[in-house]
Amino acid sequence: MDDLSLVQRIVIWVLPVVFAITGHEVAHGWMAKKYGDNTAFLQGRLSLNPLKHIDPLGTIIIPGLMLITFTGFIFGWAKPVPIDARNFKQPKQAIMMVALAGPSANLLMAFIWALIARIGVTFHEFEFFAIPLIKTGEAGIHINLILALLNLLPIPPLDGSRILSGMLPDYWAWQFNRLERFGFIILLVLLMTNVVGMVLAYPLFYASQLFFSLAGL
Repeated sequence: MDDLSLVQRIVIWVLPVVFAITGHEVAHGWMAKKYGDNTAFLQGRLSLNPLKHIDPLGTIIIPGLMLITFTGFIFGWAKPVPIDARNFKQPKQAIMMVALAGPSANLLMAFIWALIARIGVTFHEFEFFAIPLIKTGEAGIHINLILALLNLLPIPPLDGSRILSGMLPDYWAWQFNRLERFGFIILLVLLMTNVVGMVLAYPLFYASQLFFSLAGL
């Protein structure tokens, strides 16, 4: 997308970024409801209306700065949906499934964006119609794969840490969960030192190849 102006990049990326982040959080709340916790539902958070989920820093400022500065790596977050684990009959299993729902939703959205891009490729002769679909589809695939893979890392408070915690014996899960107070700092250091980038490079490459092939790109 290097051939696009800054304004064009923002227009193309805004919907995929907002819905990737919003859909991720809604999926958490939806799965929590399936397991008996209606907290998010009662607070009106099981909605795809982005206004109910936007975090000014994580949904607008951080992704915007990364887009403007051409980092090539864009991520963000929304306001976390409220989850009350006391409502779960089997808390460890429920928390694992709630955590897994977020990245799963991003993979589903990546597939949907691939289909949208495929429509653009199919009707490529109508450039005014096809190019926006292709470019937005590319952006949708990219941001959703990044969010899915990033959140699967076992670093508190990412979803991967919840999944790992649910698989550990109670004592070791408790010890592991104590790291959460340092989680943001750990994640920030790993991002700044490009450790996260190196870890995700191959999975992101192969996942991108798969979804872009589905899109016909």
